[in-house]
This record gives sequence, structure tokens and C-alpha cells, in this order.
Amino acid sequence: MNIGIVGIGFMGATHFRAIKQIDGARVSAICTRSQKKLEGDWNEIRGNLGASGGTEDLTGVRKYREVSEILADPEVELLDICLPTPFHREVTIQALEAGKHVLVEKPIAITLADADAMVAAARRAGRKLMVAQVLRFFPEFVYAKQVVESGEHGALLAAHFKRVISSPDWGTMDGYADVTKTGGPAIDLHIHDTDFIRFFAGMPDAVQSSGTLAANGGVSYLATEYLYEGRNVAITCASGAIAMPSVMFEHGYDVYLEKATLRHNSLDAVPVTLYTAEGKTTPALPGGDPFVGELGYVVQCLNEGRDPDLLSGESARDSLLLAWKEVEAVKRGGRVAVR
Repeated sequence: MNIGIVGIGFMGATHFRAIKQIDGARVSAICTRSQKKLEGDWNEIRGNLGASGGTEDLTGVRKYREVSEILADPEVELLDICLPTPFHREVTIQALEAGKHVLVEKPIAITLADADAMVAAARRAGRKLMVAQVLRFFPEFVYAKQVVESGEHGALLAAHFKRVISSPDWGTMDGYADVTKTGGPAIDLHIHDTDFIRFFAGMPDAVQSSGTLAANGGVSYLATEYLYEGRNVAITCASGAIAMPSVMFEHGYDVYLEKATLRHNSLDAVPVTLYTAEGKTTPALPGGDPFVGELGYVVQCLNEGRDPDLLSGESARDSLLLAWKEVEAVKRGGRVAVR
């Protein structure tokens, strides 16, 4: 599987290094307007999960400065789009119309209209559109989903999710502070949680949210209750970019089952703690780097000709809808129907 990457920032570099670990796949081309990055000097790349600098040997990788050039490369089968969100619609549709399968970074887009246009373009072209909602591949979250589905510890009663970062100074130069370009933390950051909650418990019937607004009008922090009519379950989440720089990044969950409690916090010494009537244990988790797992899944689905349901464009579109409903609930100060 010959993969081309457009955009060599934090995610582009992360995907490049993950693909090197996947049998039967290789990065055959990259596209960036930075001459330094084309030469393999990635020392200035930064992200909210830590530094991603260093250098890369790009021998054998074709290098392009314009998207049109990599789209014209007949060897590229899958285009991995790691550009800022405002460019997702245009480049995705161009790639699909050029006959490429597409993996695009989350969120799928800023607006639902853009997301719908991207999904429709994939259908017209007969190509696969996938969105990199990588949380579904984090071992701690894979484990939580598996435990609930197994029924081993009884029915799901409640769950609380958390994702908090400090405001990313590294993103200011890319327009992170411009809510029209990113949607703000409630979209750019919190989309991880809305997507996993849909995957974990299904699409809620309504949401009720409170939060704080930033000076630019975006929601900087929110606390949401996801309402499921006719179900005896309580799901909540708190997410935002309001922590001090020394925190940098924190995510996790508390999952309450009839016969067990699961706890995960990225700041804890152990990845997951399982509490039962007999005491607490540290369970064995599904192994592997989540980005390798995500990209490996993409390659496998394309090689086998099956639908990539875990990362489908339609699913990512619905997650974006849910996130915007939460923003609406914060601004209206009440319950908002989702369906």
C-alpha cells in the first residue's frame, strides 16, 4: 500500500513513523511547503503530546511542494491528509476525484455542510473516506469497550470521561485561536470524546451542557450530560483547554458497571485499574501503539476491500454533529435534542 502524506506537522510526523511499523505499507510520497521538512529536518515540529522533532531519512520518498503534484502521482493509493482542518474539505474532495482513498485527520471538518460534501464525494468517486478518530485504538479505551460488550461485570450503569489540556501556544501561529478555523477546544479537542462516547454508548437523544466561553467566542471548557431516553445509564464528560501549562495534557475515564469499576487517567502510574468486590487489579490491555493500530486497520481494510466502519466518514460526520450540539447547549444554557 503506497501512502502519500500531505502536511508534515505533529500528526503528519506521527503517521509517517507509524506507517514505518506496518507490514505491507510504506510512505511513498510526502507534500509540504517547508523546504527544511522536505530535507528531513523536523526539529521544529511540536504537539500537545510532547515533542515530535528530530530528523528523518527520506531516501526513496518522493517530495512535493504542491497538493496538485502529489495527487498526480499514480503510485499513491491512499492520501493521508494531516493539514489544518480548514483545508480538509477541499483537499479531500480533490483526492477522491483523483481516484485516491483518503484518511483525513480529525475533526472531519468544521461545518456539517463540509462533512456532508466530503461523504458525498467519496460515494460519487467509489473511494473510501476515513477519519483518524484514533481514540478508538488507544489500548485503555479498547479495553473499556471490550469489558462493557463482554457483560462479564454486568451492565453499564454510568461513565464519566475527561480530557483537559493547557492552551496550546504551539498552535497560535497556525490560527488555533481563530474559532472559525478550528471550532475551538469544544470541536478540535473534544471531538475525541464525542466520537468515543458514540462508539461506547451510542448516539444520545439529547445533550445538556454548561461551559465557559473564551474571548474569541469559542467554548473553552464544557461539561456535558448525554441523555439516553428509556435507558438506565448516565454518561458525562468534561473537556477543555483551561489547565496550567505544567499539566499540558490529561485524559481518562471512570466506568461504573454492576460488578466492577474501571478507572483510567493518563497521569496515573498504571494505565487502568479494575475494581471489583475482591479488590483492585491492573488488567492486561490490548497491546500496541494506537497510531500503528489505526493506520494498520486502514491498510488492512483497503487491502481486503471491506468498509472501514471504525473510521468511516459517516461516523465522523455524526460525531461532529454531536459536538456542535454540545456547543449549542452551552450557549443556550439548556437541553438540546440531537436526533
